[in-house]
Amino acid sequence: MLDQQIRDHDFPSLKCRVYLNTAAEGIPPIAVREAFQQYFQDKELGMDGRELHEVQWEAAKKLVSQLYGMSSDEVSICSCSSEAFNLAYQSLQLKPGDEVIISDLDFPASYTFGLQQSCPATVKIWEARDWELRLEDLQSLLTDKTRVVSISLVSFFNGFKIPLKEVIQTIRQHSSALIALDVTQALGRIPLDLEDIDLVISSTHKWILASHGGGLVGVPASRANEWTVPAGGWFNLKDAFGDRRFEKAESLPGAASFTVGMPNYPAVYAIRAALDYITAVGVEEINQATEPLVEACLAGLAELPVEFISPRKIENLAGIIAFRHPEAERIYQHLHSKQIHPMYHAGRIRVALHGYNTLDDVETFLRELKYTLSKSFVGT
Repeated sequence: MLDQQIRDHDFPSLKCRVYLNTAAEGIPPIAVREAFQQYFQDKELGMDGRELHEVQWEAAKKLVSQLYGMSSDEVSICSCSSEAFNLAYQSLQLKPGDEVIISDLDFPASYTFGLQQSCPATVKIWEARDWELRLEDLQSLLTDKTRVVSISLVSFFNGFKIPLKEVIQTIRQHSSALIALDVTQALGRIPLDLEDIDLVISSTHKWILASHGGGLVGVPASRANEWTVPAGGWFNLKDAFGDRRFEKAESLPGAASFTVGMPNYPAVYAIRAALDYITAVGVEEINQATEPLVEACLAGLAELPVEFISPRKIENLAGIIAFRHPEAERIYQHLHSKQIHPMYHAGRIRVALHGYNTLDDVETFLRELKYTLSKSFVGT
């Protein structure tokens, strides 16, 4: 997608290596480094710098709102997606008899609150079959006791992309549950249509190419009452320093209640810079340029003796492909020695393709993978 000169300038760390692990850590463009430098210069001003921090805060929120399809008042930024989900569950004030539905393809941040002994709700698991989630299995779990369905648009585990409109329709037809959607593995990589979603959360250090320390929260105004966090703090309160501050604390409604304290301004600067970069390139353009790479990778892997644990149809994927092999750890070590960087965990190798990747990256990966699977390699 990027010509070589721009790629080398904006992402100098990608020279001489094939980076295929954006699903874990995105590579920030030079603009993010410059944003950190700007934060330091603004911070050196002391209290006078806070006005400049506020400008970055509002600019970052505006960019998030554009990608979420919401207004700036409907989004906020906390410290990470884990914090966002914990605060979201806190706002629900779950009771015995309440039910929460999660999927077994999701990242722990989005569901482990419900598994704590202190949580009185019952957790139901939407289990994948053949590495995909099926609507009929979701329907069978929904009841009038379902308070929230917490799911990822794209699975971190194997890249499965849920059919979002059909999932929403199934939930609305068979329950009154709220829908909490984790878009961490989609934001900045594929276009989003988040109509009729009640809560949207994303981390910031992956596909949007920003830093750690951010959780992007979106709450439609129509759902602000359901997702107002009753947490202590000050930034999230209506009147933290008023005359009655020792009598009561009242949270701002909706998304604003998720930012309970001083914003992580270094991350905010990085988020603003990264989203400026992503939106200038265009998410639709990123997706169109990267789909052929995903297709080429799928086709190449199909010719090799690996166990797919991802869907094989491009329409069921975003940018992640995962597979298994008995020699996966040794394969990964060989790839890493050749400056090829997928992810490895417990026999699973995961490839993530973003806009800064090239067809040459895919071909180099497949060539070295084929070599590692050769009898001469496996037999050594």
